[in-house]
Amino acid sequence: MKTVSIILPILIVTFIVLLFNYREISKAGEAPGLVEGILSKCPNKRNCVCSEHKDDANHYIDPIILPQNNTVDTFSLLKNVIQEMGGNVQVESCDYLAATFTSAIFKFVDDLEIRIDSTQEVIHIRSASRVGYSDMGVNKKRTELLKKIFNNEVSGANKSLDTSPKKGAH
Repeated sequence: MKTVSIILPILIVTFIVLLFNYREISKAGEAPGLVEGILSKCPNKRNCVCSEHKDDANHYIDPIILPQNNTVDTFSLLKNVIQEMGGNVQVESCDYLAATFTSAIFKFVDDLEIRIDSTQEVIHIRSASRVGYSDMGVNKKRTELLKKIFNNEVSGANKSLDTSPKKGAH
């Protein structure tokens, strides 16, 4: 009994120190960015999803298909959706966005990257945790929510343009 009362507090303190260490490592990292013009492949961990690499079945998710006759500023809408979801845009260029999401309790940082592929008319997404091995499906859920909100916003914007009065109509 005496051994348990000594070992248990040591284990708890060790666990807490490790969590704080991971949090600091997580905060210090950054998104991998584009590699040869495309999103990076996921590492061999369960805390990453990506639509750019179909050959990686363990991490693959479907990209967002850009709608035909899209009248919405895709880039601005993506930034707004990310911010609405609680993300912070860190990097943006003409066809690339990198944002961070911070977990509520332990303040771990995840990276969300987006690349708009105008030639294929898709939006590629990569979402990954900076530390750890598993994320309990958080990154996949985040990308699915992003797709849902984005598609709803595009659909709503295009419908409102379709129903607005045309010039010269009575």
